[in-house]
Amino acid sequence: MTALAPHLTTFLREHLPQERRASPHTCEAYAYSFQLLLCFAASRLKTTPSRIEEALVSHLSRDEMQALLDAPNPRQVSGIRDRAMLHLAFAAGLRVSELVSIRLDQIDRQTVTSIHIMGKGRREGVLPLWKETTAALTAWLAVRPASGDTELFLNAVGRAMTRAGFEYILAKHAATAAQKLPSLADKRVTPHVLRHTCAMHTLKATRDARKVSLWLGHASLQSTEIYLRADPTEKLEALAAMAPPSLKPGRFAAPDKLLAMLKSIGRSKNYVE
Repeated sequence: MTALAPHLTTFLREHLPQERRASPHTCEAYAYSFQLLLCFAASRLKTTPSRIEEALVSHLSRDEMQALLDAPNPRQVSGIRDRAMLHLAFAAGLRVSELVSIRLDQIDRQTVTSIHIMGKGRREGVLPLWKETTAALTAWLAVRPASGDTELFLNAVGRAMTRAGFEYILAKHAATAAQKLPSLADKRVTPHVLRHTCAMHTLKATRDARKVSLWLGHASLQSTEIYLRADPTEKLEALAAMAPPSLKPGRFAAPDKLLAMLKSIGRSKNYVE
């Protein structure tokens, strides 16, 4: 739901009745006023109240992502490392904290075909790696200094790569790639954009939001909805594929969650609960 929701909820259910000691009729009047405002704004923006101010995820096209992966110099040790980091961040859809904290013992050193991930909320998982990612990691392991920290990716002095370090490296290679592909110059390429790009490409390939959710390690399918909204065509195809056989897509319209919350204010008997 839109970021407005928690603020409106706090204002109507806590600030007015508890801090301002407003009467139930006053709370109801405020809630109704917000309903009118949000319906008007949604009509003008051609969206639903729950989607107001909710931005679509930013991601890279296939050509843009390839240009970024090709940017590091493969004749330099740092370039080999950077290429491996970019490949793994994109292919596995990793958060930057997950990427820089990966240790050597989380990779199958014999085949380099999978990686053990400790994700958000200490959720663990094992991800298979693409052939290109395996090749990039194998090349890095061949030149990675034997001494230093136990993390997979090291900086120039043998210490674990930091979040800021990867962000700097990513920005540098994005600028290089933009020289060959000008469309990249108009995009702010961040570590999370690589994660979004992995999700969008996975959605295009599988047409299944559940697989995207599994790949990214989301706690629930609801977290994956942002990728369905990023492309109307993908959204319709994914929803059609996921619809139960007994339901016909397009016949059911779920009530707007934000308006439902506002309407519930008028039905509440005890505003200070």
